[in-house]
Amino acid sequence: MLIRIPWLLGRLFCEKDYPTPRFAFQSCVNWMRALAIQANPASFTHQTCAAFYDSIARRAVSTEKDTLAFECLVMSAHHTAATRSLAVIPGNKYNECRAGIVSWYYAVYYSAKAMIAAASGDDPQTHAKTARIWQADIISHNYAMCPFNLTVTDLTSHSVDTAIDRFRNGIAHDVNTRPTTEDQAHGALCAYLKGTCAYRQGEVEKGVRNAREFKALGKKDFRTKAARELRDTALRRESVNFLVQASRYRGKANYRDAIYLSYGDDNSAILATFNNDLGIVATAFSMMAAHFVSRRVEAGTWTMFADDLHTLARFDLPYDFRCI
Repeated sequence: MLIRIPWLLGRLFCEKDYPTPRFAFQSCVNWMRALAIQANPASFTHQTCAAFYDSIARRAVSTEKDTLAFECLVMSAHHTAATRSLAVIPGNKYNECRAGIVSWYYAVYYSAKAMIAAASGDDPQTHAKTARIWQADIISHNYAMCPFNLTVTDLTSHSVDTAIDRFRNGIAHDVNTRPTTEDQAHGALCAYLKGTCAYRQGEVEKGVRNAREFKALGKKDFRTKAARELRDTALRRESVNFLVQASRYRGKANYRDAIYLSYGDDNSAILATFNNDLGIVATAFSMMAAHFVSRRVEAGTWTMFADDLHTLARFDLPYDFRCI
């Protein structure tokens, strides 16, 4: 049977290496569904966050670092509020989904910057540097809560496979099938992490090929021992954490893969859940950051910050800062 390819999709397939929209859509909505299952409001609460960070010690007083953390938390809360508002707008759910992903990402990004400010006081100015410092300041100290703590710290193929197998612990679910249980959600998160590792491996390999040392070998691939050593040395220095995944996710929605969230099959019902999932995950991540910050800043300042915010914020706060 002859399958008729839509006009615009046919153009894209002819002009560039374009992803299959069905699989791009599935990975997009199913990863967020998995995160929302594991960060659902019934289990991701002020009480669970407070218990997780109960042993975190305050650092030496630094007004400058505390102010940066508070500022980033306000930005995170505002983007979280935007994400939640976009989810409940009536009408065509396609209208908000791409903007929802962008506001979701900045809720995550500013939450991470708040945690970094509270941890070390650093103020990274690029997304890539923020992800690297979040790895050093937060992930390496086990300061991130599940499901935001899965990380691979060595991107050589064997290390990635070993780490993903350990995380999976026998759970075979992937992002091509919609998760409905905690175990299925965990499997989907592992699958997306592995896919992001593969993506970063490709980027690292491209960088190695352009490096002077590799060009000096006169090789075009990594079949020789010398070429593999250059590649593997670079891969061992790389990590993939939640921020790396979030940045790639935002990039796919905001800069690439134009069709899968705009065109073709009608997935309106799924997108209604998806838009809501974005809000659930943004709220959980921002609340996690707020609890961590509250444990690190100067004693007494959190109460002043929370009271001031609830008095003067002009957007709908996504959670009660006074409960922290």
